[in-house]
Amino acid sequence: MRAMIIENFGGADMLHWGDLPTPEPTAGEVLVRVVCAGVNPADWKTREGKLSAYIQYYFPFVLGFDFAGIVEAVGEGVEAFGPGDRVFGMSKQGQGRDGSYAEYCIADAVFLAPLPQGWSFAQAATLPVAGTTAYGGLADVGALKAGQAVLINGGAGGVGSIGIQIAHALGARVAVTCGPDNIAYVREFGADHAIDYRAGDVAEAVRKWAPGGVDLVLDAVGLGSLLPSAVDIVAPGGRYVEIATLVSQASADEVAHAAANGVSILSNMNAVMRLPQHLKELAALCDAGAVRPPAIEILPLGEAAEAHRRIEGQHVRGKIILEVTPHDG
Repeated sequence: MRAMIIENFGGADMLHWGDLPTPEPTAGEVLVRVVCAGVNPADWKTREGKLSAYIQYYFPFVLGFDFAGIVEAVGEGVEAFGPGDRVFGMSKQGQGRDGSYAEYCIADAVFLAPLPQGWSFAQAATLPVAGTTAYGGLADVGALKAGQAVLINGGAGGVGSIGIQIAHALGARVAVTCGPDNIAYVREFGADHAIDYRAGDVAEAVRKWAPGGVDLVLDAVGLGSLLPSAVDIVAPGGRYVEIATLVSQASADEVAHAAANGVSILSNMNAVMRLPQHLKELAALCDAGAVRPPAIEILPLGEAAEAHRRIEGQHVRGKIILEVTPHDG
């Protein structure tokens, strides 16, 4: 099969075409012909070797967690899916198998879901990582409930675009941070309040919207941008959820300081074992029309390096998708 591979850690230019054996599914696995692959911030961090705590590296290495495609074959014991099924899900890139920047990839059957009704392959490829990260951070680790207030730091990206809709489906009020060019965009997805992070003090703007503090912050930006203000913007008893693969994480002193003020700083990885459940619950929300696709830009697989450069710039609206195998629908 043709794939975009890396043969060492490094910059985006490390990505190049390669020919590899087509993998074969073993028990519990599914072989998928990839139509579209999603691009995530975790991909360029994987390429640079920054996620060695989570990923079993080897070379040549095929990047890519997200995909949408068509089932080619199933391994022993797989009954939920069969050849020809249209699916989306996560590759086994983190467990020593090739990722989704390839014509074919392997997935565990539990990390697959049927393509949502009315969604294209490109749209469905936006869902696996960004969608489950948003769902896990809000509904699971964040324990968000109806009537609560949530701030999503980074509302215009993949996690934010989907997270706004999940939070509304859970009955919460939603504020987001974004740049001035994305204020109308996040409001289209239902943001109750959009905060231009370039215009002034974000913590002050949050307190004006929620004087007693928000019940939850989902930080889809990282880099410690709001962490120092956690105790000022989160109400006592509330939670601040970090996304672990954004690399920057709260120090022990920051966690202790927040705890002393009744605020829990948590990692979305606390719910990683429940990812299959999150994927299925997310798919159900999509089928019900509660979550619609974020903005997408489609590039051919051969332009994976350009996609990485764009993602590293941290100002992508919605998601960048790589078209692997052209397909109608």
